[in-house]
Amino acid sequence: MTVAVDIKNRLGDFSLEARFESAGRLTALFGPSGSGKTSLVNLIGGLLRPDQGRIAAEGRVFVDTQAGVFVPKHKRRIGYVFQEPRLFPHLNVRSNLSYGRWFTPKGERHDDMGRVVELLGIGHLLDRRPSHLSGGEKQRVAIGRALLASPRLLLMDEPLAALDDARKAEIMPYIERLRDETKTPIVYVTHSIAEVARLASDVVVMAGGKVAAHGPTAEIMQRLDLLSEEEIGEGGSVVDMTVSAHDESFGMSVLHSAAGEVRVSGLGTPVGASVRVRIRARDVIIATERPRGLSALNILSGKIASISSGNGTLADVLIDCSGQIILARITRQSCHALALEPGKPVFAVVKTVSFDRANTMSGVKPG
Repeated sequence: MTVAVDIKNRLGDFSLEARFESAGRLTALFGPSGSGKTSLVNLIGGLLRPDQGRIAAEGRVFVDTQAGVFVPKHKRRIGYVFQEPRLFPHLNVRSNLSYGRWFTPKGERHDDMGRVVELLGIGHLLDRRPSHLSGGEKQRVAIGRALLASPRLLLMDEPLAALDDARKAEIMPYIERLRDETKTPIVYVTHSIAEVARLASDVVVMAGGKVAAHGPTAEIMQRLDLLSEEEIGEGGSVVDMTVSAHDESFGMSVLHSAAGEVRVSGLGTPVGASVRVRIRARDVIIATERPRGLSALNILSGKIASISSGNGTLADVLIDCSGQIILARITRQSCHALALEPGKPVFAVVKTVSFDRANTMSGVKPG
């Protein structure tokens, strides 16, 4: 499921230069407004033609300016989901979905209506018109229409941006299912670090029309220097864990990974299920001795892997917990007071209430 991009393009006064390769199930193009994310996804989709470079997906070359190759957008077999659903208001849901199949030859269709309807949970909506759907329902239908075109690649340009928090929470699990249960690679545009942490297997960070960094989500999430002032407090570590038990008496779930055991508010997922946990750097306390008489239930043992600090107030401390990295952002004064240095044994302490629903995501499978 490899997507490879190496392009240069100029749009008026804006210059875009991007080079990356990703084999992840869902690759997030992440960055602030004006960083070039939408222009880049439009180049991949064939809505724009690059001045120079090459774009390929699933082994098929869409653009190669040196070889004179430019496959028109209608021949690329790329599904596109925009911020707005753009459904046909005079057609019901069933007809909107069917529209996606008309442009795909029968021999090349790999998703049937029943499977897509079940995947997105829209069976009860088939006879409704778009005017009788919620924002989240409309977006699920738009995703279904794109899938029924049997695309080689699915592009999603900030599909949750127009939704309120309740509708975002409604549609997120369906995007997770889409990522995990279909073979179609997804390129997902967003400026939300919470969406990146929950959905992405790989991340391409855009800044000023260039790729600032790209790689697996767990690695990129630790790069607080890549985040804007508004998002920096949301950065930290992403850890894939397994549900090992439920403590019904206190309404808690117990999660386990190589880093250790953590307790979170009860999850509605079975024992053995995979769970992705986001631990914000600002929520981690460092202790040089195992704490006692503490309300925080989650204490992970490890060693300092590295410390990064400039001339400011804060320092970023990477803690190696049996091969899994936990990032803590503390003051330089605390670093000095604790005599922290690489190799020193420490304990990372995280309050259970830090693991809210936005930071604990079920059903995650690594890319």
